[in-house]
Amino acid sequence: MTSEATVHISSRDNALVKELRRLSQDSTAYRKLGRVWLEGDHLCRAALSRGWKPSLAVFSESFWPEVPVEWTRAAIKNIVIAEALLPEISGLESPARMGFVLDLPGAPALAPGAPSVILDRVQDAGNVGSILRSAAAFGFRQVLALKGTAALWSPKVLRAGMGAHFGLQLLEGLEPVALEALAVPIIVTSSHQGALIQQQVLPDPCAWALGHEGQGVGAELAARAGLAVRIGQPGGEESLNVAAAAAICLHASAIGRPR
Repeated sequence: MTSEATVHISSRDNALVKELRRLSQDSTAYRKLGRVWLEGDHLCRAALSRGWKPSLAVFSESFWPEVPVEWTRAAIKNIVIAEALLPEISGLESPARMGFVLDLPGAPALAPGAPSVILDRVQDAGNVGSILRSAAAFGFRQVLALKGTAALWSPKVLRAGMGAHFGLQLLEGLEPVALEALAVPIIVTSSHQGALIQQQVLPDPCAWALGHEGQGVGAELAARAGLAVRIGQPGGEESLNVAAAAAICLHASAIGRPR
């Protein structure tokens, strides 16, 4: 990559540094800026493998001389940033030596017949990211996040998702009425109500509804559900973590499908 195609930044007052600082530290900044900051090679590789084209690739000064050529050609423009600025743009205890800036596309239209996951006010970023990983793993390509759910493209959700975002259709900020467009049955889970999941014939495709960590699925969403199932807990615990419950439910739906 020629120097003409590379920008070197050493000032913390640089506009891009200020923007990356916002993206790495403000969970909803991406909504205003229309782009996200992917820190570290794992997320960057995941984005490239799904066909995403970064607008910027950012490398530390120490890493730049050894950057593989495929990285230098990945983005529209390369940025080399002074080592001292890495903590400014990082959300990690040990800042990564590289990252991508991705421009986010507009929100996709809701696909009525798609296998889906509905998130109803799931607030913990780690839980949301873990659920996205399970959704991608088990073929639920559409995620519908109702208002009150953690920001889907926030840095913490991105890290917990481990690249799942790039293979999913993500819609967020929805009101429950938007679910009227779904043409697949909605299934809700409970620790105490409904038949055991292993005793049910699960509809496929379907939409699994997963609720708030403490309150569960809200009444309005529960009223829209066509089926309620229960995950048995012979060990006697009162409830499961919502991300663990999601993995069990999505796997139960997926095991009958052709691989």
